[in-house]
Amino acid sequence: MILAAEQKSAEVTDWAARIGWVVGLLAFVAFVYWLMRQGWKWRGSLQSDLPELPGVPAEPGDTKLAMTGRYHGSTTAGQWLDRIVAHGLGTRSRVELTLTDSGLAVVRPGAQDFFVPVGALREARLDKGIAGKVLAEGGLLIVTWAHGDKLIDSGFRSDHAAGQSEWVDTLNDMIKTTEGTAR
Repeated sequence: MILAAEQKSAEVTDWAARIGWVVGLLAFVAFVYWLMRQGWKWRGSLQSDLPELPGVPAEPGDTKLAMTGRYHGSTTAGQWLDRIVAHGLGTRSRVELTLTDSGLAVVRPGAQDFFVPVGALREARLDKGIAGKVLAEGGLLIVTWAHGDKLIDSGFRSDHAAGQSEWVDTLNDMIKTTEGTAR
């Protein structure tokens, strides 16, 4: 009986091999993250011809509609997977939208604010997705606008989704009125 008590079982864990695997996995994850960051920077350099975004004017006018929610990003119009990252347009954030007679003010805490003049607005619609975000049908407010020589779709999700239809109607009415007076 004493003989059995003196035997030792083999070590279950090879700590050197386990630490090696963990360090290797962490290095791989860091490398993939670095590649994703390089891709984001490369996309931004490809879009460097996009002009600076107009800032929100000090006196935008009387508020027609206001909304809080999320900004989900911008894409090339009609190409819902072609994300635009130049000038911070690819950065998701909270958003406060304000529609006035002079245009659409997009205020994003933690990201660059911008303003879309009423003459640059082209269309508003409800859709289900924009680069990296897919919701139920009609879950996103998509605003199409012109910036430089490029048409851009920007996606917003209201905290109160029921109000998004009113935004579509009001924006499209403003666009029709503006087009009618421009002719």
